[in-house]
Amino acid sequence: MSSDVDAPLSGNLLLGALRLPDQALLKPHLELREYRRGDVLFEAGEDVGHITFPLGQCVAALVIGLRDGRAVETATVGREGAVGGVVSQGSLPAFSRAVVQIPGSVLRVEAAVLQQVKQTSPGLRNMITRYSDCLLAQVLQSVACNASHTIEARCARWLLGLQDRLGSDVLPVTHEVLAELLGVQRSYLTRTLRTLQQQGLIQVRRGRIIIQSRSAVEAAACECHGAVKRHFETVLGAVYNSSGTLVSLRPAPAGDKQMSQAV
Repeated sequence: MSSDVDAPLSGNLLLGALRLPDQALLKPHLELREYRRGDVLFEAGEDVGHITFPLGQCVAALVIGLRDGRAVETATVGREGAVGGVVSQGSLPAFSRAVVQIPGSVLRVEAAVLQQVKQTSPGLRNMITRYSDCLLAQVLQSVACNASHTIEARCARWLLGLQDRLGSDVLPVTHEVLAELLGVQRSYLTRTLRTLQQQGLIQVRRGRIIIQSRSAVEAAACECHGAVKRHFETVLGAVYNSSGTLVSLRPAPAGDKQMSQAV
């Protein structure tokens, strides 16, 4: 076990919520790595050999590429979760592309190793199963959102989700990245951000967007952000502070009969 793994382990809420014996089973196999914005964790069609746990403010997106060159985000994953085949037996082809949007540190474990540890740890199996349910809920809600809601509401939803993970009013995201994730042209997104700024919800600066009023952005967003948030609370025991930041996970014990059914 590398000693540099101990300090950042709590930087991922999913790993931090594990009981100490379960953490001890994983620690010898975790690898600490740094990623820059735009780094690709895996491409669609590639075998997923590692599970990646973002730490701190690191955020990755699962993106579906279309034949016309556009790419649309289906899920955002930060320190609350993991990227990769968390349910599969490991080393299976990825359906989506995973790309780092906010740079930072991650902990990685080989997919095959995680599956082995899960076999001996009911607590880890319970945690991964519950998180997988929440990730699927996020993907399904994203599908409904993209099909039904305005770009203004979708943009507000995405900004809230990023603020939940970063715990800051200053979101280090560019027009180009946000336009790609929302599947719209940059010029269209620029008009949308200008509208939100004129309403006093945000400030747009070079390379960043500043939330002016969390409550106003929540009012402008569609119901999708709240729906996913409530599912995280119910299934993973997610705890949010007064400013909306996700601060901890408190899942029920592995034997809890209230465990969520498939979404």
